[in-house]
Amino acid sequence: MSVDGYIARRDGSIDWLSTVEREGEDYGYKRFIDTVDTVVLGRNTYDSVLGFEAWPFLGKRVVVLTHRPASARHGEKFFSGKPEALLEQLGKSGAKHVYIDGGTAIRGFLATGFVDHLTISVVPLVLGSGIPLFAEGISERSLVLEESRAFSTGLMQLRYRIGSRAKERKAVASTAATPRGSVPRR
Repeated sequence: MSVDGYIARRDGSIDWLSTVEREGEDYGYKRFIDTVDTVVLGRNTYDSVLGFEAWPFLGKRVVVLTHRPASARHGEKFFSGKPEALLEQLGKSGAKHVYIDGGTAIRGFLATGFVDHLTISVVPLVLGSGIPLFAEGISERSLVLEESRAFSTGLMQLRYRIGSRAKERKAVASTAATPRGSVPRR
């Protein structure tokens, strides 16, 4: 995300992320993605990822949140329901660690109370406008900083545990079969 909170330009482009690309530096992504069994992508993020040179989720179950028709290119599945319904399905099928990516997807899953951790990588750039990671309508959440890392490129990576409100804690505790999610974000 940019210092001013944007995850993409207004047109959805993420070309500005190249300002922190360095040969051999993945900012811990491989270590993280190796722990993930399921990837949930918002449709716009999915469409962007399809433009990458290589499919970054080989060997992972991928679910794309969309209401628009789509054809799978890498074995991905498409889902158009509520996050809670998807989490229930994923839990029943054995998912343990779900990675959620895409602004709308992240906001939707944060609202469920089933996201445990939020990792935000802050790129040292002010975009001035674009698509925000967080938008109005997100409920207040307490975050507990678990780790912060500074890189030579100026990128800061912040890993938070997400706190919850008392009534949500009861709901989470009663759904042990539901997988927990992490939200690493550029």
